[in-house]
This record gives sequence, structure tokens and C-alpha cells, in this order.
Amino acid sequence: MKKSIFILLLTGFSCVLLACRNDNEKPSKIINSKPVYSYEEKLKSEITEIRSFLGKTPKYNSDIAFFLDMKIESGRNRFFIYDLKNSKLVSKGLVGHGSGSETGIPGQLQFSNTKNSNCSSLGKYAIGGSYSGRFGKAYKLYGLDKTNSNAFDRNVVLHKYIDVPFEEQSYPICNSLGCPMVNEKFFAVLEKTIDNSKKKIILVMYY
Repeated sequence: MKKSIFILLLTGFSCVLLACRNDNEKPSKIINSKPVYSYEEKLKSEITEIRSFLGKTPKYNSDIAFFLDMKIESGRNRFFIYDLKNSKLVSKGLVGHGSGSETGIPGQLQFSNTKNSNCSSLGKYAIGGSYSGRFGKAYKLYGLDKTNSNAFDRNVVLHKYIDVPFEEQSYPICNSLGCPMVNEKFFAVLEKTIDNSKKKIILVMYY
């Protein structure tokens, strides 16, 4: 009888321990990691859209286009020269964005088409003629979308700046007042491409 009582008590105690252990064991949380941004995939998508756009008009150069991926941090190459005719990347370099696009949150930018906002504006641009300005030779930009329609009136141009580095770096580069601003050496590459084009080249800024 005593032996039976002892076995029952021991079994009950084991069940209590098991219950306590199970209560304390919380299910592991499933962490939904943020998908890694692929600038290559985004570039492919933008190239497809531009090809479609250029296929509807003979007004612009359909052999080459410039792509600016503002999702990439400014210390990394994010200005791409792409050969649409031969489907290959020709060159890439650093480009500064507008100081007004800073949000105070690393990796997060804002954009505006408003005058005096000092923001970069997303959308398609037609690269116009060159002129000699404050930073030397620069190219006028004509916004082709609602998001950048005020580019010309805002004096948003493609220009070089001595303080923009040529090599990539791990920290942000200097900002502009809304213009796509590049290194002098890289500007020489753009200059040659633009000046040798019989039609206006399209520049796309996306995020």
C-alpha cells in the first residue's frame, strides 16, 4: 500500500515538473528579416521601363541611358551608365543628393519637386545643353514626370564638384542643393558620352 502511494506521489511530482518546464518554454519567435536590397534587380526593372519609354518616341537616344539609384548610400557607386544597345554596364560612379533629402534617419531619404526645398527629385530627365556656371561646365536637366517637372525652374543641373570623391567610401559624401553632383573625373566620362550623342540622353533617378 505504502509502495503504491509512493509511486503515485512520484508520478504526480514528475507531472508537475513537466508542466512547469513546458510553461516556461516559450515558443521561439520567428524573426521576419528584411529582404536584402538588390540594386541589380532594381536596375533591370528600370532598364525595362526606359526601353519601353524610348520605344514610343524617336526623340531621345535609345542606345544609352543614365540610372541613379538613390536607395544606395551616397558613399557607394550609384550612378550607372548603361549601354541599352548591347545590354551592358559601361561605367559607374558616386553622385551626391540634395541636402533637403536628408531625413536624419540613415539610409532613408525624402524627395520633393518644390522650389527651394533643396531636395532631389525622382523621375526621368532629358539631359539638355551645357553651359558654364558656378561649378564649371554643367548640363541642364528637363524633368519629364510630375515628380520632377520643376527641375529646370529650380536650376537642378548635372554638374561636377571638387569635394565629391572618385573612389567609394564607407561614409556619406557631400550633399548638393538638389542637383545630381559627381566627381570631376567621372564627370569627364559623362561629358564625353553626352557631347557625342546626337539626341538627348535620358537620366533616371529612382528610389
